[in-house]
Order: sequence, then C-alpha cells, then structure tokens
Amino acid sequence: MDALVKDLLEQLECRNVFEIPIFGGISISESVVVTWIIMAVLFVLCFFLGRNLSVENPSRKQLVIEMIVKGLYNTVAESVGKNGVRYIFYLMTVMIYIGFANIIGVIGFKPPTKDMSVTVALALMSIILIHLSGIIQKGVGGWLKGFMQPVPVLLPLNILEIFIKPLSLCMRLFGNVLGAFIIMELLKIVAPVVVPGLFSLYFDLFDGGIQAYVFVFLTSLFIAEETETEE
Repeated sequence: MDALVKDLLEQLECRNVFEIPIFGGISISESVVVTWIIMAVLFVLCFFLGRNLSVENPSRKQLVIEMIVKGLYNTVAESVGKNGVRYIFYLMTVMIYIGFANIIGVIGFKPPTKDMSVTVALALMSIILIHLSGIIQKGVGGWLKGFMQPVPVLLPLNILEIFIKPLSLCMRLFGNVLGAFIIMELLKIVAPVVVPGLFSLYFDLFDGGIQAYVFVFLTSLFIAEETETEE
C-alpha cells in the first residue's frame, strides 16, 4: 500500500522541467511545457485548416470546420446571454484549451488541469472577465449597486461571492480531473492490459470534454447574470 501511495504521489507531482536564468532563475513546470505543446498544436491546426477557404465554393473540409465552429459558438451563445456576445470567442478558446488539456493524457502527457496553479489561473481569468463584463455593461456605479441586490442586507454575501465563484470553478475542474487521473493510475496498476484502455475512453475523452463544457458553461452563466440589465 505504501508503494502504491508513493507511486501515485510521484505521478501527481508536477515537476520543474527547466529554469530560465533571469531574475534569479524562473522555474518552468511540466504543466507549462505541456500547455506550450497544446498551443503549438492548436496553432498548426488553425494554420492548415484555415488555408484556402472559399465563400463561393467551400470544400468538405471547410464545411466540417464551419459546422464545428458554429456548434461551439451556439453552445456558448445559449448561456452567455445577449449582453455577453462579445465574450463568446474567448470562452470558445478556453473550452478548446481545457478540452485538449484534459484529453492529452491519452498520449502519455500529464494534463495541465491536474496542476492546481493552472486551474487557479483559469478561474481567476474567468472571475476577472465576469466582473469586468459587469462594469462594461453597467458602469462602475451600476456594478457596485449590484452588490446590494435584491436587498441591501445581502451585501456581505454578495461580496463573499467574489471569492466563492472562482473557488468553485477552480475546485470543480481540478477535483474532477484529479479524480479521473487517480482512477486511471489505479487501473493501470491493478489491471494494466485491457481495462485502462476502455476506461480511458470515458475519463480522458468523454469526461475531459464534459469538464471543459461545464467550466465554460458556468462562466457563461455568471457573465449573463452579471451583464443582465433591467428592461
């Protein structure tokens, strides 16, 4: 049992890959390197898939790409609200990144979303966007006034939500990815031949995509709530 726990802890550890010798040395963790790989892959895909597009005579490849992009757009647009349309493409980008980050374990990399610092950064980016969208839509005064709605007595709870929302986004994503990773590692130890491959289809592919959708869906709902105005 001790050996099993030790092996799991080693698998969960996000080690520093190398250091940049400036400002006293900046450590670059494994999750950052894997994120760079995901960025490079997505850049190459966008470059090749975005070539030779046509309005008059679209190819089958272009039609498939347009269908995927439109599907992602409509998925986010349904929850972000009419006042949050300007943030759809950012949310689509986050969904694609988290989706790739969650399923990259299929080819042997450690998912960056297994690193708490990555999920915290994603949650902070989302919560900044959420409140910034409220300020842009309502102005600073209207945004501050929202903390006293529906009744002023709820002011402390509404202020507390500033910290609760990013925490819930972070822990939900991190907990689900971490739990799936631990289960897969246990399956590899107990039944290393057939079973892990079957469960990988669920935990790495299906569940990874679901977690990306849930993160963006909740962020979209918070944006819709923050930018909602009285008619």
